[in-house]
Amino acid sequence: MATIGFALTFWAWDLIAPLAADYGDRLNLSSFQQSLLVAIPVLVGSLGRIPAGALTDRYGAKVMFPLVSALTIVPVLLLIPARNSYGAMLAVGFLLGLGGTTFAIGIPLVNSWFPPAKRGLALGVFGMGMGGVALSGYFTPRIARHGDNLPFLVVAVALAAYAVLAAILITDRPDRPVPTASLATRLGKAGRLRVTWELSALYAIGFGGIVAFGVYLPTYLKTWYDLDATDAGTKAAGFALVTVVFRPFGGWLSDRVHPAVVTAAALGFVALLAIVQAFDPPLNPGGTIALLCMAAGLGTASGSVFALVSQVTPQPQVGSVTGIVGAMGGLGGFVPPLVMGAIYSAKDSYSIGFMLLSDLALAGCVYAYGRMRTLRPTGDGGDSPEVSKVAARCP
Repeated sequence: MATIGFALTFWAWDLIAPLAADYGDRLNLSSFQQSLLVAIPVLVGSLGRIPAGALTDRYGAKVMFPLVSALTIVPVLLLIPARNSYGAMLAVGFLLGLGGTTFAIGIPLVNSWFPPAKRGLALGVFGMGMGGVALSGYFTPRIARHGDNLPFLVVAVALAAYAVLAAILITDRPDRPVPTASLATRLGKAGRLRVTWELSALYAIGFGGIVAFGVYLPTYLKTWYDLDATDAGTKAAGFALVTVVFRPFGGWLSDRVHPAVVTAAALGFVALLAIVQAFDPPLNPGGTIALLCMAAGLGTASGSVFALVSQVTPQPQVGSVTGIVGAMGGLGGFVPPLVMGAIYSAKDSYSIGFMLLSDLALAGCVYAYGRMRTLRPTGDGGDSPEVSKVAARCP
């Protein structure tokens, strides 16, 4: 149920991106304006994970999942009257960011139900819900062929049905620790953990790359390779599907090898393929292979980073830490579309953007291997020394 909810809300969160080129043509938008339009929901959804994760620690996913799913229906339907105004689209995109917060709701739910030795795979399976981006990329433009407003109506109905089912079927673990401290206090304690920010940086590269490609790849393929909106959306959906498949692989592998080593290898692979794509190979087959291999590396890294989160975070703080780490990952997806749009507007090329991705991935690779692999996997009660020090002060 968590994975299905994650997928549906992510579809809603990504509704604008597959249609961004059409909005650009209708509203006469520049490349940067299109980038801003698809990036706004990413920004809000990312920052919203911080309170969503902390509220899930307190009230549980049985309350939060149905609530957020139901509230997301509002901006989805508002996309219909807003579609002919750029200002209105930006405002609705801001509200649409709510759909991106469910990641921080599902992680503590899934984490609480599985023993440490199986959390990597379980969290990876939950992470497959980010395939909602693939669903959006593939189905949204196709549904739109049968009616401009139909995609929004379909998603709204799906969210309503899910909200009802989630309220009935989702169950929080009965013995889960419920924090009594205030929201600000809990977020402050999570923010004082060094590992929170180390994981945030790695996740900003891994998951941020996935989000960035998810929202900007249709525009990139249409602009650089002259694909139509449907074909670009289909190929972007294929990219997202590969990340979905490899995320549980990253979690599964992290149950057997230290997740920091898995993360380092995956990001090193991404760095290499980003250099290849920076030289603008033909889409078939060079560009397609490079992009799909990058998708595999980013998906693997996303799964392994959250396997590491589950190992070093005290159970009562998983939601708070997840919220911060997830927010940074989402913010990692907010900046690249803006950078890519600005670079293309200034230089008429995307090569610099791919080289910057390579540099970031290589930096993450070195840091994960050099620093993060010294953090030892622990059980429910254990933790790294600095995590334990903060956890000891938790109520």
